[in-house]
Amino acid sequence: MARAAKGSATTAGSAKTAAEQAVKAALDPYRRKRDFAKTREPAQGGDAGVGGLRFVVQKHHARRLHYDFRLELDGTLKSWAVPKGPCLDPKVKRMAVQVEDHPLAYGDFEGDIPPGQYGAGHVIVWDKGQWLPEGDARSGLRSGKLKFELRGHKLQGRWTLVRMHGKARQEERQPAWLLIKEQDAQARPLDEYDLTEAEPDSVRSLPAAPGAVAPEPAPETAPKPARASRRAALPDTLQPQLATPADHPPAAAQRADWLWELKYDGYRLLTHIDAAGRVRCFTRNGHDWSARLQPLVRALQQLPVRACWLDGEIVVEGEQGAPDFQALQNAFDQGRTEAIVYWLFDAPFLAGEDLRDQPLALRHAQLQSLMQAVPLPPLLRLSEVFDAPPESLLAAAAKLGFEGLIGKRVDAPYQSQRSPHWIKLKHRLRQEFVIGGYTEPQGARSGFGALMLGVHAQEGSRRVLRWCGNVGTGFDARQLGVIHQRLRAHESSRCPFDPPPAGMHARGAHWVRPVLVAEVAFGQWTREGRVRHAVFQGLREDKPAREIVREAPGVEPAAAPAPAQARAVPTVRHAPRITHAERVIDRHSGATKGELVAWYAQAAAQMLPHLKGRPVALLRAPAGVGGEVFFQKHAKEQQLPGVRQLDPALDPGHAPLLQIDQAAGLLQLAQLNTIELHTWNARSDRIAQPDRLCFDLDPGEGVAWECVQEGALLLRTMLEELGLVPFLKTSGGKGLHVVVPIRRGPDWDTAKGFAQAVVAHLARTLPDRFVQKSGPRNRVGRIFVDYLRNGFGATTACAWSVRARPGLGVSVPVGWDELPQLRSGAHWGLRDAPARLAVGNTPWAAMARSSRALGGAMRVLGYTPGAD
Repeated sequence: MARAAKGSATTAGSAKTAAEQAVKAALDPYRRKRDFAKTREPAQGGDAGVGGLRFVVQKHHARRLHYDFRLELDGTLKSWAVPKGPCLDPKVKRMAVQVEDHPLAYGDFEGDIPPGQYGAGHVIVWDKGQWLPEGDARSGLRSGKLKFELRGHKLQGRWTLVRMHGKARQEERQPAWLLIKEQDAQARPLDEYDLTEAEPDSVRSLPAAPGAVAPEPAPETAPKPARASRRAALPDTLQPQLATPADHPPAAAQRADWLWELKYDGYRLLTHIDAAGRVRCFTRNGHDWSARLQPLVRALQQLPVRACWLDGEIVVEGEQGAPDFQALQNAFDQGRTEAIVYWLFDAPFLAGEDLRDQPLALRHAQLQSLMQAVPLPPLLRLSEVFDAPPESLLAAAAKLGFEGLIGKRVDAPYQSQRSPHWIKLKHRLRQEFVIGGYTEPQGARSGFGALMLGVHAQEGSRRVLRWCGNVGTGFDARQLGVIHQRLRAHESSRCPFDPPPAGMHARGAHWVRPVLVAEVAFGQWTREGRVRHAVFQGLREDKPAREIVREAPGVEPAAAPAPAQARAVPTVRHAPRITHAERVIDRHSGATKGELVAWYAQAAAQMLPHLKGRPVALLRAPAGVGGEVFFQKHAKEQQLPGVRQLDPALDPGHAPLLQIDQAAGLLQLAQLNTIELHTWNARSDRIAQPDRLCFDLDPGEGVAWECVQEGALLLRTMLEELGLVPFLKTSGGKGLHVVVPIRRGPDWDTAKGFAQAVVAHLARTLPDRFVQKSGPRNRVGRIFVDYLRNGFGATTACAWSVRARPGLGVSVPVGWDELPQLRSGAHWGLRDAPARLAVGNTPWAAMARSSRALGGAMRVLGYTPGAD
């Protein structure tokens, strides 16, 4: 035993020595940079946090003000320099450059680092407290994603550090990270509260951070019931409350009466739990799906409640976390329902009490209490309610990949019918259709070519099924086979549509009995009542075909309007006669000239704000993509309707520049085989003074798309550090465009010189990622950030312009939070871009008020106009 004890002591001593040596090695870079005979900074030492790991944020007035963010781990303070300091807004991602580890004693350091020493300047302890890692902190640091909770005086709640390129690279001495606030109760919008400005002082004199002790539970804030609930026998069946379609949210004066939930793309499900705890799951039409949902039934049996009806939606989550309707259907088709998640949002009956007469706020509060009483199985979720402007929520829902929003009055009872107290707002057109037939497959395709779609409508005393177009995209090979088998089981010799499709639309059609229902997303309704740009989403088994009608905002389905009231491509005054509309202009996609003209008619309302007041250059392709093209900046033809010829004095020695202020001009140019439209960085009223900068991220050979995304984030962070506000759009080609609004004042040479200095700084700082020189040889494996677009007469593809490349990509404004979801610079093409028009220019809504003077940015960058 003595030998064992001695051996244990030796092992413990060896481990301690190894840990001390590891700390010493980690602090060597820190010590080499400092002369401790001159600076009061601690060389070593310091105590570990009591009761938990410590964090400290030091405000450092060095050559440039920054904030040093430090986390205790393995005997040192892991450290990052955050130039602009932490921010409580989850939408704002702050650059954090990892620097050398610091000794634990540094967490208490305040004072002056003397001139001539590394980091010379004044230091204060701006915040301090405890930090709690989520999972293994060391693993998180190695993998490049560290999630944690802060309990400080100023910083609290959940945070994340993300390394900007994932795993560490050996050649990087100071890896770039992003410090991001997670969405929780401590999050606050930056335009509402700027923490670094509001609380600039030291916290050294304050006691331990209040968050170091777990906070008391928040008091119950749910409203009191307007009426007493009542004990009642649990009914065997229950019809769900349904939402009414709406095309806009309630008036501003009524917003306080509404709460908002995400609209889940799945199947509605009602759960009945009897007094003995037996669980049964029903569709909205009363079909018992308990046997098909056994994993979910087992999860529901774990809820500590009896005698209740619960209401919600079942979904399967896609790769990005948003519901994937096709994946849900596949789960049922394959009998694999273990991944189906149940989002609960209402409790009409709970614990033997009938809550249907109670206000929504109370029902939701009681459901929340139930689901927080015990740890929940991962298949059960509580649908979160939002008290926020629905316009911003709808845009956020679109970016997250959700179908839209459900609005609910907080004071309304639960009604087993379609009710105006629940409304649904969609950011894209999507609804169910009855399948009335199918067409023959073409080429190598098997099964069928397209499904023929219809909706029911009332014609006097008759209820008829109207044909409203076909859907031929969105299927994979397996679906083509499975759906074809189901179609053949319902084949009929009689056309179910009234009136029947005529001419080419009926050629080779196979009719089926109208019993199958398809869910379809589409771009718009035409004037004739047809769907355009339709994409199949899946078959629906929870809705009977007889109920399917044309959905119209604010109108219950039974009273859906006739097709003549459908939305159509906008009518454009002075629109030209389009010749050779059937001519294919892109062999890759098969798109025609007529489709191109139709796009510019649809997109005109979103595109004109980017064109108005700016000279425009045209890329014309008479032979289509792949043929000879030419670039036109000046007038060549006679005056065209909607195309303005500017004063020749704006560009002396040349024919007049062109400007497009009307939709008719777009169509005139499309008729003349114009595919791309490019705009200047200045307006024609002050053409000598640009009002924006454009940076085109052009990846060289061998650059992965993820590196382009990362490059855009790095450029954004640098521009923000300079005090500018960058905006993002897809290029429609290989890369991305970063657009920066500036106040008019600098001339073209100054603007271009500044842009070049920005790119030069990037190339010097990160030479393995960026290159300053153009040319294919120079940018192999790297990104050329094209600053040359900022000179007089230079242009960049206009937002919403089609690009003359295979596939006809479209340049689309996007939000920075959408960047991770983009698949390429041509994320949208001619045929799927119409669905994006519902989002429109919302990601750039703040551009007009985001212009900044360039002088401050030039001073921070150290750029002097005219200097070599």
